Amino acid sequence: MFEVLVFMFENYFAHHTAPDNVVLEQELSAAGFQQKDILGAFDWLQEMTSRLSSQQSEYNLNKLSTRIFSPQELERLDSESISFITFMQQASVINDMERDLILDRAMALPQAEVTIEETRWITMMALWNQGREKDYLFVEDALFNPRGQTLH
Repeated sequence: MFEVLVFMFENYFAHHTAPDNVVLEQELSAAGFQQKDILGAFDWLQEMTSRLSSQQSEYNLNKLSTRIFSPQELERLDSESISFITFMQQASVINDMERDLILDRAMALPQAEVTIEETRWITMMALWNQGREKDYLFVEDALFNPRGQTLH
Protein backbone atom coordinates (compact mmCIF):
# COMPACT_ATOMS: atom_id res chain seq x y z
CA MET A 1 0.00 0.00 0.00
CA PHE A 2 2.80 2.41 0.84
CA GLU A 3 4.19 2.11 -2.69
CA VAL A 4 0.81 3.25 -4.03
CA LEU A 5 0.91 6.34 -1.80
CA VAL A 6 4.41 7.26 -2.96
CA PHE A 7 3.45 6.68 -6.60
CA MET A 8 0.37 8.90 -6.26
CA PHE A 9 2.36 11.60 -4.52
CA GLU A 10 5.22 11.60 -7.04
CA ASN A 11 3.04 11.40 -10.14
CA TYR A 12 0.00 13.44 -9.23
CA PHE A 13 -0.18 15.32 -5.97
CA ALA A 14 3.30 16.87 -5.98
CA HIS A 15 2.47 18.34 -9.39
CA HIS A 16 -0.92 19.62 -8.21
CA THR A 17 -2.71 17.33 -10.63
CA ALA A 18 -4.91 14.45 -9.67
CA PRO A 19 -7.72 12.82 -11.58
CA ASP A 20 -10.87 11.79 -9.75
CA ASN A 21 -10.68 8.56 -7.78
CA VAL A 22 -12.30 6.43 -10.51
CA VAL A 23 -9.72 7.46 -13.12
CA LEU A 24 -6.91 7.36 -10.58
CA GLU A 25 -7.91 3.83 -9.56
CA GLN A 26 -7.85 2.72 -13.21
CA GLU A 27 -4.43 4.31 -13.77
CA LEU A 28 -3.02 2.71 -10.63
CA SER A 29 -4.38 -0.68 -11.69
CA ALA A 30 -2.80 -0.21 -15.11
CA ALA A 31 0.49 0.61 -13.38
CA GLY A 32 0.35 -2.83 -11.74
CA PHE A 33 -0.90 -2.09 -8.23
CA GLN A 34 -3.27 -4.50 -6.52
CA GLN A 35 -6.86 -3.41 -5.87
CA LYS A 36 -6.59 -3.88 -2.08
CA ASP A 37 -3.46 -1.70 -1.99
CA ILE A 38 -5.13 1.00 -4.08
CA LEU A 39 -8.23 1.10 -1.89
CA GLY A 40 -6.07 1.00 1.25
CA ALA A 41 -4.07 3.98 -0.04
CA PHE A 42 -7.27 5.90 -0.82
CA ASP A 43 -8.58 5.25 2.71
CA TRP A 44 -5.23 6.17 4.27
CA LEU A 45 -5.04 9.42 2.32
CA GLN A 46 -8.68 10.29 3.05
CA GLU A 47 -8.05 9.84 6.76
CA MET A 48 -5.00 12.11 6.56
CA THR A 49 -6.99 14.78 4.75
CA SER A 50 -9.80 14.49 7.28
CA ARG A 51 -7.46 14.85 10.23
CA LEU A 52 -5.70 17.82 8.65
CA SER A 53 -8.99 19.66 8.32
CA SER A 54 -9.96 19.03 11.96
CA GLN A 55 -9.58 21.75 14.56
CA GLN A 56 -6.20 22.20 16.18
CA SER A 57 -7.87 23.73 19.23
CA GLU A 58 -7.94 20.37 20.98
CA TYR A 59 -4.17 20.60 21.39
CA ASN A 60 -2.79 22.38 24.41
CA LEU A 61 0.31 23.94 22.90
CA ASN A 62 2.22 23.92 26.16
CA LYS A 63 5.93 23.97 25.33
CA LEU A 64 6.71 22.42 28.70
CA SER A 65 4.93 19.17 27.88
CA THR A 66 6.70 16.14 26.46
CA ARG A 67 5.23 13.53 24.14
CA ILE A 68 5.78 10.01 25.41
CA PHE A 69 5.70 7.45 22.62
CA SER A 70 3.45 4.47 23.30
CA PRO A 71 4.91 0.96 23.50
CA GLN A 72 3.16 0.15 20.19
CA GLU A 73 4.75 3.17 18.50
CA LEU A 74 8.18 2.29 19.85
CA GLU A 75 7.76 -1.27 18.62
CA ARG A 76 6.62 -0.40 15.07
CA LEU A 77 8.66 2.74 14.31
CA ASP A 78 12.40 2.32 14.02
CA SER A 79 14.64 4.47 16.21
CA GLU A 80 15.58 6.73 13.28
CA SER A 81 11.88 7.49 12.71
CA ILE A 82 11.35 8.41 16.36
CA SER A 83 14.45 10.63 16.27
CA PHE A 84 13.33 12.25 13.01
CA ILE A 85 9.86 13.08 14.34
CA THR A 86 11.36 14.46 17.54
CA PHE A 87 13.87 16.55 15.58
CA MET A 88 11.16 17.92 13.27
CA GLN A 89 9.12 19.03 16.25
CA GLN A 90 12.08 20.52 18.14
CA ALA A 91 13.05 22.42 14.97
CA SER A 92 9.45 23.78 14.84
CA VAL A 93 8.89 22.27 11.40
CA ILE A 94 5.90 20.34 12.76
CA ASN A 95 3.62 21.08 15.70
CA ASP A 96 1.94 18.73 18.18
CA MET A 97 -1.03 18.06 15.91
CA GLU A 98 1.16 17.32 12.89
CA ARG A 99 3.40 15.05 14.98
CA ASP A 100 0.39 13.05 16.11
CA LEU A 101 -0.96 12.93 12.56
CA ILE A 102 2.37 11.58 11.28
CA LEU A 103 2.41 8.98 14.05
CA ASP A 104 -1.20 8.03 13.37
CA ARG A 105 -0.61 7.61 9.65
CA ALA A 106 2.60 5.63 10.29
CA MET A 107 0.73 3.30 12.63
CA ALA A 108 -2.01 2.89 10.00
CA LEU A 109 0.45 1.36 7.52
CA PRO A 110 0.03 -2.41 7.22
CA GLN A 111 3.68 -3.41 7.64
CA ALA A 112 5.13 -4.55 10.96
CA GLU A 113 7.92 -1.95 10.99
CA VAL A 114 7.89 1.63 9.75
CA THR A 115 11.28 2.83 8.54
CA ILE A 116 12.81 6.29 8.40
CA GLU A 117 12.14 6.49 4.65
CA GLU A 118 8.44 5.86 5.17
CA THR A 119 8.32 8.33 8.05
CA ARG A 120 9.92 11.02 5.89
CA TRP A 121 7.43 10.38 3.10
CA ILE A 122 4.50 10.61 5.52
CA THR A 123 5.90 13.89 6.88
CA MET A 124 6.30 15.27 3.36
CA MET A 125 2.73 14.30 2.45
CA ALA A 126 1.35 15.91 5.60
CA LEU A 127 3.22 19.18 5.02
CA TRP A 128 2.46 19.29 1.30
CA ASN A 129 -1.25 18.74 1.95
CA GLN A 130 -1.20 21.86 4.13
CA GLY A 131 0.46 23.99 1.45
CA ARG A 132 3.67 24.28 3.44
CA GLU A 133 6.07 23.96 0.52
CA LYS A 134 9.00 25.54 2.36
CA ASP A 135 8.82 22.98 5.12
CA TYR A 136 8.06 20.29 2.56
CA LEU A 137 11.29 21.14 0.72
CA PHE A 138 13.22 20.80 3.99
CA VAL A 139 11.85 17.28 4.44
CA GLU A 140 12.35 16.47 0.76
CA ASP A 141 16.01 17.38 1.13
CA ALA A 142 16.20 15.10 4.17
CA LEU A 143 14.54 12.30 2.19
CA PHE A 144 16.63 12.49 -0.95
CA ASN A 145 19.87 13.71 0.66
CA PRO A 146 19.99 11.60 3.84
CA ARG A 147 23.67 12.33 4.49
CA GLY A 148 22.93 15.94 5.37
CA GLN A 149 20.74 18.82 4.40
CA THR A 150 21.82 21.19 1.67
CA LEU A 151 22.46 24.74 2.78
CA HIS A 152 20.42 27.18 0.70
